Amino acid sequence: MNDTAPTNWARNITFSAPGVHRPASRDELRALVVKSPHIRVLGSGHSFNRIADVDADRDGVLVSLAGLPGGIEVDTGARTVRVGGGVRYAELAAELHAHGLALPNMASLPHISVAGSVATGTHGSGVRNRSLAEAVRAVELLTAEGEVVTIARGDEGFEGAVVSLGALGVVLSLTLDVEPTYEVAQHVFRELPFQGLDFAAVSSAAYSVSLFTKWRGPHFDQVWVKRRVPEPVDFPWAEPAVDKQHPVPGMPAVHCTEQFGVPGPWHERLPHFRAEFTPSSGDELQSEYLLPREHAVAALGALDAVRDRIASVLQVCEVRTVAADAQWLSPAYGRDTVALHFTWVADAGRVLPVVSLVEDRLRDLDARPHWGKVFTAAPDRVITRYPRADDFAALAGRLDPAGKFSNTFVRALLPSR
Repeated sequence: MNDTAPTNWARNITFSAPGVHRPASRDELRALVVKSPHIRVLGSGHSFNRIADVDADRDGVLVSLAGLPGGIEVDTGARTVRVGGGVRYAELAAELHAHGLALPNMASLPHISVAGSVATGTHGSGVRNRSLAEAVRAVELLTAEGEVVTIARGDEGFEGAVVSLGALGVVLSLTLDVEPTYEVAQHVFRELPFQGLDFAAVSSAAYSVSLFTKWRGPHFDQVWVKRRVPEPVDFPWAEPAVDKQHPVPGMPAVHCTEQFGVPGPWHERLPHFRAEFTPSSGDELQSEYLLPREHAVAALGALDAVRDRIASVLQVCEVRTVAADAQWLSPAYGRDTVALHFTWVADAGRVLPVVSLVEDRLRDLDARPHWGKVFTAAPDRVITRYPRADDFAALAGRLDPAGKFSNTFVRALLPSR
């Protein structure tokens, strides 16, 4: 089936293809892939650049996997789950919890697709928590020739096949490691000043810590502390919030997960937003920069010097931590990371100069932009920050020699593709 023009989270992104195909079976998907000269797969549409788009001059096809059968298969004995390419985290989490199992971490939004999140190196927060891609133990791909290939942990090229930018083939399924279910309690604190900030202590104060600032002053406006029960809460640097909070000023806090230290299932606390609510209408742009964690205080200082410019087009900025991982194109590859995420107003003309300013201020701190967000840095400069980029290009050359799954975005980063 071919639907009308696809939608994207960011309303200012208009895809080049006139519609999106939604195959109802693997055979239908395979036939579409084989006959198409150029194809890209849409996840949940939560991207703010053209990473998922097709090239307008290549007769490109966009495809959604949401209609494919066989979405979630749980193996309680092996503590693994096989997840179809169209599954979102909210439905996966509910199914795992029903089996007494859990993921080690989740992103802020449960509404995003598992395959799309993994392919772009998306993450949650926590000094010991790695990117979502690190839970993957096997990737099942449909190649350009219609063959099904499984690349498992330990196989040659596995670390390049997980965070793949959609450039290797259609992800039919991912097999993830899971663990026994657990409970989390969430606490929100207010007004944490930058002056005298012990970032290492603050960010490691609980299982997951997220810090929010509007850059209206040298402080964090909110700190969201998520502890695994029965771990105690110990956060002496700021006062507890007395009202339920939303990270973005003016947005209804009813959309957010439970606060005030009320214990609940992991999947109802680790995300910031409840699965039954859509926390954003798309009236925004987003950027994120991930840099070595030891540069966290320096990065805050560099941006504080231009906070008036940032605040003028900002809704909120979130600061999180990610543990080092082994995925070749993960922004957390090889280093413990601090991530600075910016939710901007939906005005590209005003926002892009400030994005460039942020990148300039972080230039000497080895910042890597999130693959699915807005950035202005030259692709040839971005890719130099990935030591295994050539290995990834070689892997893509083996799996997709004609570049059927490549696009302008990928080729700008990896010219050989």
